[in-house]
Amino acid sequence: MGNDTDSRLSQFRKGVVELAILGLLHAGEAYGGEIVERLAGYPGLAISAGTVYPLLSRLKKAGLIDSVWRESPVGPPRKYYRLSTLGASEFGAMATAWDGVTDAMDDLLGKGAAR
Repeated sequence: MGNDTDSRLSQFRKGVVELAILGLLHAGEAYGGEIVERLAGYPGLAISAGTVYPLLSRLKKAGLIDSVWRESPVGPPRKYYRLSTLGASEFGAMATAWDGVTDAMDDLLGKGAAR
């Protein structure tokens, strides 16, 4: 793959991972390392901590998530993230839009036909 393709894939994945993070937090609060680990369970979404933390920062700055420091049972305190009220509303709208996009793309791509 060329640099242009790598750049497009990177931008595509970043948007998808933002929605995935909101989805994880919709299910309940989590700390940064836990978010990285849970995303790693989905090979198409696995990204490094160095990518997740800036996304969390951007989502917090946008008012979509809140954070709170909590003591950890082992080691130093951890910053836990959760959806804000605005984030929950935005997640609902984004999830609905995602359903429309995936339905359209399934049709356009032949529902997983060999490529």
